[in-house]
Amino acid sequence: MSRAFVKDADESVGERQPDIPLSEHPNYVTPNGLVQLRARLVAVRERRDALRTAADTLPQQSELAAVERELRWLNARVGSAIEVDLSQQPRDRVAFGARVTVDSDEGEARYRIVGEDEADVEHGLVSYVSPLARALLGARVGDEVVWRRPAGDLAVEVVAIDYPDAPSR
Repeated sequence: MSRAFVKDADESVGERQPDIPLSEHPNYVTPNGLVQLRARLVAVRERRDALRTAADTLPQQSELAAVERELRWLNARVGSAIEVDLSQQPRDRVAFGARVTVDSDEGEARYRIVGEDEADVEHGLVSYVSPLARALLGARVGDEVVWRRPAGDLAVEVVAIDYPDAPSR
């Protein structure tokens, strides 16, 4: 008989949710970003284990399926993480992990270029694949770059570059 018509005993219809899509880009992470991913993985594993022991109601089973979905994604992200040694980044130009201070017609702002999973625009953390990071990567203090935004292009000048989590070299 074909496996298409056989249901495993521990698998109910609709229990497994589709996987969360994975980025096509390399999974570069700062040391802090990797710590955050690993901590999230531990927390989700603990939540899954707690749900497994008490998953006797339909809402709990649904939450368990969502948690297992997130766990698959986190395992893939942690497994593919490429930790960037910030002490090896160039100090004279913008690279992954840099905190960059820029000035424009909209005023001065500070951004940190991080991995996709660590990005949090409200806290100035931008993904290395974002339009802003792409414009800044490779720039030096005093360089002016064009940030291509949906709201319109903006010329920004690089005012300062530092690597806050990197030991001095």
